[in-house]
Amino acid sequence: MINYHPSIEILTDYAAGSLPLAHSLCVSTHLEHCNECQQQIKKLETLGAHLFDQGHTEHRQLSNLKDSFFKRLTEEPEDLVESPQANKKPVNEDVMQWDDYKIPNSLRQFITKGYNELNWMRLSPSFKIATLYNEEGGAQVALTRIKAGAHMPVHTHTGDEITLVLQGAFSDESGVYRKGDFINRDASHKHQPIVTKDAECICLTVLDAPIEFTGWFARLLNPLIRRYHPHSH
Repeated sequence: MINYHPSIEILTDYAAGSLPLAHSLCVSTHLEHCNECQQQIKKLETLGAHLFDQGHTEHRQLSNLKDSFFKRLTEEPEDLVESPQANKKPVNEDVMQWDDYKIPNSLRQFITKGYNELNWMRLSPSFKIATLYNEEGGAQVALTRIKAGAHMPVHTHTGDEITLVLQGAFSDESGVYRKGDFINRDASHKHQPIVTKDAECICLTVLDAPIEFTGWFARLLNPLIRRYHPHSH
């Protein structure tokens, strides 16, 4: 059961096509798991169509943005700064699985074979990250992979962070998050994700700016994390 969803403001921007592409990718992936938000999007689109029929100029502008978004979503991300970790092989039309983990449709243009074929960068014995793409001067889209029972270092945020659980589960001071849950954090949040002991946790993340580890040892990783984030360039 999904307990954490995008806000109505995020869903409205998504339906209008005015949400940044990186954030839209995260919402699209959430929608593959969440019937409740699918219904919300349908209601927003129906409302938008009604406003359009009434000739509202504001909606006409939003409709154009929406068309532009869907065009961008179905195209290859050529306008993005490609990460050296991005997988550029042709999409395999077969069901793509790794350890029974099905790749969401919205991520197939970046993950053509399976999670295991990505270029994972190990930040600790229990924590890995694989960048999918970077928006020039903007957000970073990545996967994080944390071993079962592991504690991620305590960290703060220097910008907004969206996390979508793809497999497994983790908890922090605010709750427990499972497959499909959509978690939004900003610079006011400081937390320590802890993965449940039954399985590793794989998450899709969108970072507007690098996270900052606060522990005395983990802080040594901050320059490395900043180096790979487009916002730092």
